[in-house]
Formats: sequence, C-alpha cells, structure tokens
Amino acid sequence: MDVDVFVAVHRAEWARLDELSRRRRKLTGPEVDELVTLYRRTATHLSLVQSAAPDPVLVGNLSSLVARGRSAVTAPRGSGWKDALLFLTTRFPAALYRTRRWWLTTALVFVAVSTLIGVWVATDESVQATIAAPDEIRELTRPGGDFETYYSSNPASSFAAQVMTNNAWVAAGSLALGIFFGLPVLFILLQNAANVGVAGGLMAHAGRFDVFLGLIAPHGLLELTAVFVAAGTGLRLGWTVIDPGPRTRGRALAEEGRIAIGMAIGLALVLVVSGVIEAFVTPSDLPTWGRIGIGVAAEALFLSYALILGRRAHGAGETGDMASSDVADELPAVG
Repeated sequence: MDVDVFVAVHRAEWARLDELSRRRRKLTGPEVDELVTLYRRTATHLSLVQSAAPDPVLVGNLSSLVARGRSAVTAPRGSGWKDALLFLTTRFPAALYRTRRWWLTTALVFVAVSTLIGVWVATDESVQATIAAPDEIRELTRPGGDFETYYSSNPASSFAAQVMTNNAWVAAGSLALGIFFGLPVLFILLQNAANVGVAGGLMAHAGRFDVFLGLIAPHGLLELTAVFVAAGTGLRLGWTVIDPGPRTRGRALAEEGRIAIGMAIGLALVLVVSGVIEAFVTPSDLPTWGRIGIGVAAEALFLSYALILGRRAHGAGETGDMASSDVADELPAVG
C-alpha cells in the first residue's frame, strides 16, 4: 500500500469526520447519518493501515479520529441546563408565536361568551333561580361570603399546590384531547366560560362586581391565558387531523404532537406563576389596585415573551419542535 496515495485519497473524508465529531450536538438528521457512515469507513481505513502499512503516525492519527467518531456516534446526548435555556429562550416562545392566531382567537371567543353569560345571569332572576337557591346565592356573594373566603380557606402553600394541580389538568386535557378533532377542547372551554360568566353575573347582580374583578384579575389574567394557549394548541392539533397541509398526516401529527408536549412543559411553568399569585397575592391585604396591577404586570410580561421574543425566534426559523438530530429517522438510513 502506498501510504501517501492512501492519505491523499481519503484525507477529505477524515477531515469531514473530524468536523462532524466536534460539533455532534448541533448536527441535522442527514449529518448524523453522514457521521455514522464516515465513522465506519474510517474504522475500516484504520484496520487496513494497521495490517498493510503500519505507519505509526498515521495509525495514531486515525486511532484518535476513530475514537472521537465512536464517542460522537455512541455517547448519549445530554439534556442539561443548555437545553433548558434553549427551550425557555427560543423553542417555547417560538411555539407560542407560531400558534398565536389560535390562542388569541380562543381568548376573544371565550371573553365574548363569558360576558354574554354574565350579563344574562346578572339581569335575569329566573336564570339565577336555576343556578342555586336564593339563600345559597346570598351566601356566595355577601361580604365575607364563600366567593371571597375561597381564596383564603387553606394555607397559601397548600392552596397554591391545589390550584396548580387543577389548572395543570385543565391545560393538559386541552392539549391531549385536541387529537379528537378538537371537540373535547371546545367542551372544556365552554365549561370554563360558563363558570366565569355565572360567578361574575351573580356578583354583578349583588352589586359587587368590583370585588369579583379584584379577586379574579390578579391571577386570572395569566391563568386563563395559559388555558387559552393550551386550548388553541389543542384545536390546532385537531385541525391537523383534518387538514395536515403539504405534509403527510403521520408526519404532521408527529411534529404537532412534539410541539404540544413542549408547550405542556412551558405552560406548567406559567401555571406555577399564576398559582403562586392566586395563593399569595389574591387573598392578600394589598389594595385592589395593587393586586390587579401585579396580575396585569404578569400578563404583560407573558405577552411580551410570547409575541416579541417569540416573533424573533420564529423569524430565525425556530418552530418549537425538537432539534432534527433528536428526531428519529422516518426511513432507515442507507450506509
């Protein structure tokens, strides 16, 4: 074997393997396939050199290269703080921005339906009679009644855990059940809109709508926005079943499903914040304007995060899906 000729023929492949091995965490799917192919070829080259022309320098260089290639091919990909930071600063906001039309529309419809139900309940005593007995309504709406004491009925830490668990289930249900053409999501939204409208209508009829807003707004703005995002994502997933667009239905559902899982993780963090506000701010002795101000500030920060940071990330090509190197090949790679 002519070592110089052998090196000249394969030098470009070795250089490419070295390049791919060094940036293994940022490879695309095709580049991962290329990495595996080059690793196999270089291992064969090393075997040939060792048996036919054992040049010590070349054997040493190829051994090091094969070791790096093996590490890049076989080592598990870590999911450390860098991945968490990438998710929070890029993928999650990009997914929020990408689905903005769905959840913003959901929010507008929800507010309209809740308002209509609230006005109906507040102005029609016959409707109130179907909701509860007059004594029960008075107990709910009077100063110091059930509606007010609900937020301070348990220790704040216990109440926060209860609230976060309940809201997480609502958001998870909206995301997961969207696959059934979005119909269960519409039911969940209608149920929540009715609850808000009925409570607001009863408090308005009792002349205490300002108390209702003072107790709902601090945590409700962010909490309901998280529900709207979950519902909008679920509805988008349901629409993908009907119309996958230019993608195959299987590929479209896989991509939207992965994005929905990421959204669930991000929304869980948002609901932690709203749960803490509901447990510690809503029942606090702060003036009404102070409690509402905290809720408005939290909502403004989230909307800025979703629509400003999200727009920037989405404009850079991010969709909220996993990195292509983390997604399994749809077809077997050909060596």
